[in-house]
Amino acid sequence: MKEQIEIVLEVMRENYRQRNKRTQEHTMIMGEDWLKEREDDFCNGLVAVEHRRYWKIISYEDSKMFHGSVAGFIVKAGDKKFKEGDMLKASGWSAPARNYARGNVLDGRGVADTQWTGIM
Repeated sequence: MKEQIEIVLEVMRENYRQRNKRTQEHTMIMGEDWLKEREDDFCNGLVAVEHRRYWKIISYEDSKMFHGSVAGFIVKAGDKKFKEGDMLKASGWSAPARNYARGNVLDGRGVADTQWTGIM
């Protein structure tokens, strides 16, 4: 499942890059170097951390990985409500929203819909 999770992370990274290309005003004001530095910070700060029941996708704001936010969760093993690989929106730092799955990394459903801000 690690390979499929990496695909989700790469979709989020590419979505961020595409978003930055649309913000030409920032590029003109701050410069290309600033834009590249922001992209590198985001891409390098996006990680998946394995926990007991879920993989937690975290977007760290800086290279020290001190301040971050949860971008979503991926179910490690199925339970009564969810299957292995289901993508869940974050309810908070330590828990997913368990109302319904937003997709599944194993069958690819919903992966392309993932935004740079997280699993929606």
